[in-house]
Amino acid sequence: MAEATREQSTTEATAAKRGTRKTRTGEVISTGMNKTIVVQTTARVPHAKFGKIVKQQRKFYAHDEENTAKRGDTVRIMETRPLSKLKRWRLVEVVAK
Repeated sequence: MAEATREQSTTEATAAKRGTRKTRTGEVISTGMNKTIVVQTTARVPHAKFGKIVKQQRKFYAHDEENTAKRGDTVRIMETRPLSKLKRWRLVEVVAK
């Protein structure tokens, strides 16, 4: 049992040392590549000059090791080290199918 607490404390220490990582929630729009998904996020933000609420959509390429996510799923992705030219995110969980 002491070993489990020691293991947990070292994990927390390394996480605190490297800082918190950004997470995003979005919809999978493409699974055409092997171990890669394209996730589209939508944010509602006020326009800088006019103040009207507008939608901002952004696409992220994320690493999906087991190819678990399917098109249309809502997923949570987390920032990670560069994995390829475009991939800087990895799949954390499938929120809704």
